[in-house]
Amino acid sequence: MFDRYEGGDYAILVHVDLPAEVDREDLSELQLLADSSGVKTMGVMTTSRNSPTPRYFVGSGKAEEIAEQVKLLDANIVIFNHALSPTQERNLEAICKCRVLDRTGLILDIFAQRARTHEGKLQVELAQLRHISTRLVRGWTHLERQKGGIGLRGPGETQLETDRRLIRGRIKNILKRLEKVQKQREQGRRARKKADIPTVSLVGYTNAGKSTLFNRLTEAGVYAADQLFATLDPTLRKLAVEDIGEVILADTVGFIRHLPHDLVAAFKATLQETQEADLLLHVVDVSDEQQQNNIDQVAEVLEEIDAGDVPQLIICNKIDQVEGAEPRIDYDDNQKPIRVWVSAQQGLGIEEVLEALRQILGPQMVELTLKIPHSMGKLRGTLYRWNSVTSEDVNENGELALQVRMSSVDWQRLHKAYGNQLDDLVVQ
Repeated sequence: MFDRYEGGDYAILVHVDLPAEVDREDLSELQLLADSSGVKTMGVMTTSRNSPTPRYFVGSGKAEEIAEQVKLLDANIVIFNHALSPTQERNLEAICKCRVLDRTGLILDIFAQRARTHEGKLQVELAQLRHISTRLVRGWTHLERQKGGIGLRGPGETQLETDRRLIRGRIKNILKRLEKVQKQREQGRRARKKADIPTVSLVGYTNAGKSTLFNRLTEAGVYAADQLFATLDPTLRKLAVEDIGEVILADTVGFIRHLPHDLVAAFKATLQETQEADLLLHVVDVSDEQQQNNIDQVAEVLEEIDAGDVPQLIICNKIDQVEGAEPRIDYDDNQKPIRVWVSAQQGLGIEEVLEALRQILGPQMVELTLKIPHSMGKLRGTLYRWNSVTSEDVNENGELALQVRMSSVDWQRLHKAYGNQLDDLVVQ
């Protein structure tokens, strides 16, 4: 579709130090992103500016210097650690004679590589099309365009207009298909709510160790690697928690500072798992010097997807890389768990996570003895199926005496099914 230079495997990274906090990016993060995308970094160029220039983002002298380095190091792609305008991208490509990618384009490329499910692929394509639609400016300079005057008129629709129309049509088609997926997810969520199954969603900065923790808790075997955005497609698994029963645990895509809006919009259906969760396990890499900054960035994205008010439990991960750190649960003044210290890689603190979940999600427990006649064997079967029986005895009349312990929610469900008959079975 484009008269553009092809992307490549040998890259030069460009980082500009800008004074404004909102525009500042992390160079080490760009290098991790480049590694995650599979390109080989040939060189890193840094510069400082008070503000970006409209033409090249960097100054014209620095742009020529980048072009010289491309030629010298035989690189075939230049990656900027910033968001470039379509014009800046085209001007840089013209001077460097190779593909130029900005931070958003790089993240989109990684997402495209990681998508495995049909839904994930659709979401990535949607984000890419929205991004590309802004890059159609002067994308076809080598082709005929409409011109005024006799003998100079072009076809009825310019190539640029054709491209825009095709992209709009494709976006519309993808949105329809994603709407179907969203309805299916909504049905699943409604069924879980009806069954009173709590949902816990793992969130956190990319590469904080969410998938490793997910695998430790559920033995799911989800792909986990020491790279940015190893997980893209959401995974849901059941997790058994004492006194609560089954809990749905959701592993979600990692967040990153200045997460492209196109991605946030495209992954709305996926991120809804986070929005409608009963509890968020916010996984933090405590060995990272930028941990507080990362926590703030995650909080920012959670606000953006309307999940800022969902209760959170901080999971301080990678304690094996912090001297003197041990698995433990930190409590607030009301003795409610607020932090759990773990090493998902080493399997340390997993019991503490489960205990914290039990304390936070655990409803009021009901403990009593039920005298069950043989004619009510179905009730006995239900109690055993719910793992609510702690002991069982037979009295001299041949009646069963069951010691039961269950949540008040389960007791209400039982009461709804058996009514006052259940009260008559309770041993006072």
